[in-house]
Amino acid sequence: MSQTAARPVTDDTAEAADLVERFLVASMIPDPETAGTFMSDDVQITFTGGRKFKHPRDATAFNAMRYKWVKKKMERTDVAPGNGETVVTNTGTLYGEWHDGTPFEGNRYLDRFVVRDSKIVKMDVWNDSAERILVRMDITA
Repeated sequence: MSQTAARPVTDDTAEAADLVERFLVASMIPDPETAGTFMSDDVQITFTGGRKFKHPRDATAFNAMRYKWVKKKMERTDVAPGNGETVVTNTGTLYGEWHDGTPFEGNRYLDRFVVRDSKIVKMDVWNDSAERILVRMDITA
């Protein structure tokens, strides 16, 4: 894991980065119930396209419709402390298999988390999957 921040890494920022990475590992298993233990009860999860979820199990169900399986190659974790919360950004690429068995890799993603009181309270997810699906369907502009 690499950490960069405008300010020195503190125990709080290191803990927030570790929490997010443990959440991401649980999410990739996928083990949405364990992943949920890292989130607040009123977490706000927003995926690409504005899709809103209330629990990691909802995101896992959505991903199951899109991929046969998917994992993250985590390349960078950045932390930015704030007033009572820490913003953690994790970037890298997705790899896996589409439902027809075709493998993929190099699908860019960016996940942004807000951590407060040792829980993820907000998660925003962006990736290139929709664009890749359009290319696979030969629907390109």
